[in-house]
Amino acid sequence: MLTRSTTQRLFLLRPDDETNNNYVYCLAEAAQRYQIEVILTQVMSNHHHPVFYDPHGKVNEFIEHFHKMLAKCQNVLRGRWENLWSSEPPCLVELVDRAAVIDKLVYVATNPVKDGLVEKVHHWPGVDAWRALRKDEPLRAKRPRYFFSKDGVMPAEVELRLVVPSVLGDRDELVREVSQRIASVEEELAQQRLETGRRVVGRRHILRQSPRDSPTSERQHRGLRPRVATRSKWNRIAALQRNKEFEIAYREARAAWLSGLPAKFPPGTYWLRRFANVPIATT
Repeated sequence: MLTRSTTQRLFLLRPDDETNNNYVYCLAEAAQRYQIEVILTQVMSNHHHPVFYDPHGKVNEFIEHFHKMLAKCQNVLRGRWENLWSSEPPCLVELVDRAAVIDKLVYVATNPVKDGLVEKVHHWPGVDAWRALRKDEPLRAKRPRYFFSKDGVMPAEVELRLVVPSVLGDRDELVREVSQRIASVEEELAQQRLETGRRVVGRRHILRQSPRDSPTSERQHRGLRPRVATRSKWNRIAALQRNKEFEIAYREARAAWLSGLPAKFPPGTYWLRRFANVPIATT
């Protein structure tokens, strides 16, 4: 799962027809370019959460291209010249098992409800990716007219079909499980609002917000940045140990390579494989 925020938490991704189209267009084009299987995504006013499967190890190119194109496109829409994204690097979390994927799908879908913005998931005026996944319907977008050249290489229209990778099992079963969990979250939060007397911000107010506004709540800094997610303690330990073994193997291979000795880098090596064409060990 990927998470990235806008600069200073500004509402630069505040939902409207143009922004929704821009997001789907840039996400779909980048996913097709780098063979990324998008499962679900959520676009909040100042951050976004795509959940995806990367079968070919192209996640870095995908993120770079997607964020670059969306930033340029959205800056033109908002009449800006500065950076769209926060200076903090994107947060990329490996979802170790099926349970972790389901947890994050529920989290992503219910994000606007948990933040007290709307009562139901489908009330959010942003990209309705959950409906597209549930109905097995593609998200479609047209090339933004005010940024990309008509004679350029970018397609005039794109289509993004959200998929459940085969590694997660039966698609319909997963969608049913996520649907039940979403309904449970909506009911729980509705009961909490009833008990506390709090009200949601509401769709109408959200659409009237200025893209130059930002939340009044204070953001927590220097917190943990998780790299893996799973309910299982042992799966978490195994994943962290695997990452540690990769780091050790990478350091040893890099030291040998810099010394002019034969070296094979562990699978998963990215930068040196792409830019220095170093040999990669087979699994």
